[in-house]
Amino acid sequence: MRNAVTQTLSKQSPASDAAAPSGARGLLSRLDQHRNIVVPTVAVLILIIYFQWRTESFITATSAQNILNQMAFLTVLALAGTFVILIGGIDLSVAATATLAGILIATWIDKFGGPLAIVMVIVAGAVVGLVNGLITTMLKVPSFLVTLGMMSVLDGISNTVSKGGPVSYNSNLLQSLVNESMIPNVPNGALIAILLTIGATVLAFGTSFGRHMYAVGGNERAAALVGVRVRRTKLAVFAVAGAVAAIAGIIFTGQASTGVPMGAGPSLLNSIAAVVVGGTALSGGVGGPHRTILGALVIVLLSAGMDLTSVDPYTQLVIKGIVVIAAVALTIDRRRYGVIK
Repeated sequence: MRNAVTQTLSKQSPASDAAAPSGARGLLSRLDQHRNIVVPTVAVLILIIYFQWRTESFITATSAQNILNQMAFLTVLALAGTFVILIGGIDLSVAATATLAGILIATWIDKFGGPLAIVMVIVAGAVVGLVNGLITTMLKVPSFLVTLGMMSVLDGISNTVSKGGPVSYNSNLLQSLVNESMIPNVPNGALIAILLTIGATVLAFGTSFGRHMYAVGGNERAAALVGVRVRRTKLAVFAVAGAVAAIAGIIFTGQASTGVPMGAGPSLLNSIAAVVVGGTALSGGVGGPHRTILGALVIVLLSAGMDLTSVDPYTQLVIKGIVVIAAVALTIDRRRYGVIK
């Protein structure tokens, strides 16, 4: 039995590839197998061509730098959500965690010094994630409901700490860390997002923790049968998600130069959109951090292009909602559900 389940898990592994037919049919089959990468890649190209045709100023050095700035925060926030989605859950509190982290870093950076304050904020984010994981695994409450409630709790704490207003600080560390450029024309925030994506990808595909994460997302019961410590894996995933969300909050506050209550809240939809557009299935076990950065690029290009072409903000929300629905329809594994509710 154990060997049989092991073989099943190996078939679900993201690294496994079935032999494809040859010729045109084989090409179509391979394209279908990799549609979660092909679709967002094609979407990026279409968006660039379309908005450049509409504005003739979409592809400029200034525009590219603005897109990188927007991608920095969104990519890191979406990475936080990616980990939980990969195990078949969802974390609706990542944006609220980022907001609280932004308030805390603005409150603590002058008091404790930059490096210590950053560490403290990241630990606080990990604790929030761990609490989400504990309630989900110990009390058997769906992660959707747990993190929905936690979102409200964190928003309340953020407003309490900030007294409902922006929190200013004197240190220049965050501006240097996020807004300056070690590489010409590439903001440090974008560089942090790229490095985090690389690290998260190595964690997902190059470690036993990553393999356990995909196993839990692919088939939790089968994973438990072959010895995966499901509860421990889930707790670790939620804690990592909280820590990464805190880093997103630090980037946000560095870009805004102040701690803003509810600042990251509106980015929740965009972060989920980036995850699913990149090809990580909400059903779990499929996708990864390397796809999330591509999804974030699609969302940022779409937002920037709609701003340049003066699309009404409310219409932008409608379009983004449609994009999320379409992405879920393309990526969800319907074989995982006997009945769609």
